[in-house]
Amino acid sequence: MLDWRDTQLAELIEIKHGFAFKGEFFSDSPSHDILVTPGNFAVGGGFQLNKPKFYTGPVPEDYVLNAGDVIVTMTDLSKEADTLGYSAIVPASKERFLHNQRIGKVIPKSEEVFLPFVAWVMRTIPYRNEIVGGATGSTVKHTSPSRILSHKFKLPAPLEQRAIASVLSALDDKIELNRQMNKTLEAMARAIFKDWFVDFGPTRAKMEGRAPYLAPDIWSLFPDRLDDEGKPEGWDSVCLGDLAEQIAMGPFGSNIKVETFVANGVPIISGGHLRGMRLDDTSYNFVSAEHADRLGRSNVKRGDVVFTHAGNIGQVAIISDTSRYDRYVLSQRQFYMRCNRDLISPMYVVHFFHTTEGQHALLANASQVGVPSIARPATYLRSIKINRPPKTLLSAFDENAGSLHLKAGLNLKENCTLVTTRDFLLPKLMAGKVRVKDAEKLVGEAT
Repeated sequence: MLDWRDTQLAELIEIKHGFAFKGEFFSDSPSHDILVTPGNFAVGGGFQLNKPKFYTGPVPEDYVLNAGDVIVTMTDLSKEADTLGYSAIVPASKERFLHNQRIGKVIPKSEEVFLPFVAWVMRTIPYRNEIVGGATGSTVKHTSPSRILSHKFKLPAPLEQRAIASVLSALDDKIELNRQMNKTLEAMARAIFKDWFVDFGPTRAKMEGRAPYLAPDIWSLFPDRLDDEGKPEGWDSVCLGDLAEQIAMGPFGSNIKVETFVANGVPIISGGHLRGMRLDDTSYNFVSAEHADRLGRSNVKRGDVVFTHAGNIGQVAIISDTSRYDRYVLSQRQFYMRCNRDLISPMYVVHFFHTTEGQHALLANASQVGVPSIARPATYLRSIKINRPPKTLLSAFDENAGSLHLKAGLNLKENCTLVTTRDFLLPKLMAGKVRVKDAEKLVGEAT
């Protein structure tokens, strides 16, 4: 570290505020423009495209982001502030990403700095502790460019910056590749659900005299016609409250906050972990087992279906049987359903809420005033009705969709190893305690 010097971010970069795009042009329907929001930042840093917010209005050219731009989130809707101040690098995309308010764009002001290296500085523990420790707000956490720019650290020469960033980015690239593979696997599972349980494809094919397109043992499980309500004959329509062992909320915000975090313990689920149908089981904040015990009904386990009721509402994921931990605790913006497995399949429930019909049902009681939220979420969830096929057909779906989710689970397990390797190397590389060549060897073994 002989050629590393003490510096602070203010010497190297500026942070440009985003633009206040008009809410009247926000849309959930796909368009060419996507607003970057705090929800696009993953827990632990990095970019994620989960439930994009589209924009249909006029766009100032100065607020269009380019692939490779480094951005930082200055607002966090979670009580745990689990993405506040973290950086992300804008990915290449056929859509345009827009530089929205409360998102900072990092602008270099020195030739001495390599921006992807700065992005990794903004993912280190000392930086993280400084930003969270100086955050303002209770329900919504905020930081500012001045707080970010005041961070001090050791700066290596530009060539060393590039080498360090390259090693760490190789791990992130592999993590992202696995995430994309999992999106494909989930899409395949969703296609099966849609055909069987939304479009009633096999039953309609039988009614129209078309040839079977599923294995005979599965084909025989579908009835030959629809009933007067338009669903397959013999299927029930049942309220979720009648199919649940338990539906309960996350704790009040005062029960989980930064001051209660520990290095290892029971992981806290927040909205950032609900990337798709499954938890992103890689990076967590933790509370002690004793603190988790005190939270009682906010403890969840494998097989539970978790929902977000405030902030980025409409997210739904299952804690799969391949998840890393035996139990988790929810943050204050989540609630959950524990299915009675004799009556309904958790896999069926989570797939239902990833359909258009399921999303409409979940969000029908939502308010967009202030922080978007679902009113009385646990009570409301109990009242939602779903079609319930016979148990034999549910078992067949679990087997078919389960094989796809198992592959996704293996990818997530690999990602956990990659994240562990990345989080081990990051502080050591930034402190000059691991040589880049040694780190490259570890990355090669991990990938």
